Amino acid sequence: MKDKESSTIKSTFNESIEVKKTILEGDSVDNLLKAGNKIVSSIKDGGKLLICGNGGSAADAQHLAAEFLIRLTSENDRKALPAISLSQDTSTLTACVNDYGGEYIFSRTLSALGTSNDVLLVITTSGNSENIIKALEKSKEMGIFSIGFLGNNGGKAINLCNLSFVVPSSVTARIQESHITAGHAVLQYVEDQLFKEGFFDN
Repeated sequence: MKDKESSTIKSTFNESIEVKKTILEGDSVDNLLKAGNKIVSSIKDGGKLLICGNGGSAADAQHLAAEFLIRLTSENDRKALPAISLSQDTSTLTACVNDYGGEYIFSRTLSALGTSNDVLLVITTSGNSENIIKALEKSKEMGIFSIGFLGNNGGKAINLCNLSFVVPSSVTARIQESHITAGHAVLQYVEDQLFKEGFFDN
């Protein structure tokens, strides 16, 4: 009985591993390197990373913003890197939902906080969330470079992002697991590049 019950746990791990193996076999790593280089350039030019997502992806947005602002690991102590999660302020979110509608919760704050030196990272498992689409449309209007962490073949968002990382899965949990791994990988790359370039020496 125990072996039968543990098979569910094991299959979850195996599915996650297989999705990540598929990612490594494609061109996704190149796109993540490009994303990292764009974020490095933005930060060096005085810009910041703006991140948004819904539900579990909102949690990922806050998770990654925290690691930019504080640090990823204790091995690399460094000064804070500028990042903002557009979904962390419940008062602003609920005011926007009440006054304008949930589809504007990210584009509204982006219009006030974003500049052309910034990078917008949208995280969406479907690629079709209306508030994400409106944020991407706003980023285009403002000349803000956009990166999409997507799933389900990218959805509508793939045609609006300047650069996309698409997880080859339609299972929400597997997509989210790959998104946070990709976020950690990109942040590690950004840190490494900025250390190499002496950014943290100032």
